[in-house]
Amino acid sequence: MKYISHLQKDKRLAAIMGEKIHELKFHKNMPLRLTAAIMSQQLNTKVADIIYNRFLSLYNGNEPSSPEIIATPYAQLRQIGLSHAKATYVHAVAAFCVAHDVTDEKLLAMANDEVIDFLTQIKGVGRWTCEMLLMFSLGREDVFPAADLGIQQAMIKLYGIRGADKKVIKEKMLIYANKWQPWRTYACLYLWQWKDARP
Repeated sequence: MKYISHLQKDKRLAAIMGEKIHELKFHKNMPLRLTAAIMSQQLNTKVADIIYNRFLSLYNGNEPSSPEIIATPYAQLRQIGLSHAKATYVHAVAAFCVAHDVTDEKLLAMANDEVIDFLTQIKGVGRWTCEMLLMFSLGREDVFPAADLGIQQAMIKLYGIRGADKKVIKEKMLIYANKWQPWRTYACLYLWQWKDARP
């Protein structure tokens, strides 16, 4: 893969990359992918998957449209394990997608920053949620979620970043991450993998 030789110029990153090859894929139905990203906020993957599968069970296992989500009673969303805030955000995402005719084609035509500016108009959708959508649904190769706790922890450990000031830590992270352009998403995948594999 063409990103590997570029990332291996960073000797510390190269030391943790191993043999695994990462591939990014585009996943259809952006309104639903955004809804799933909302549901997974601050949850581990296993719990997020359980709640998402419960969500799909409300629609007999099918992927619902935004109008179908809007028509789903708030109480039903709460019953599958969503918090009050997340149930509200799920409805907000669906309503926004209907009002603004959000389609896969519309988001595919936008640059990363345009996607973030557009979708963060929705209550409950922040920059991190958009970055996850860009990486894991739109398959964008150059995204760096600096606010992601896992990325922060991995980089602090790998690069020996010191200091209590969050702003200073972020600045140091960006110095390293800027060298990974235009393949920062792949670097993040290796950082997450390394962090999760460490005891």
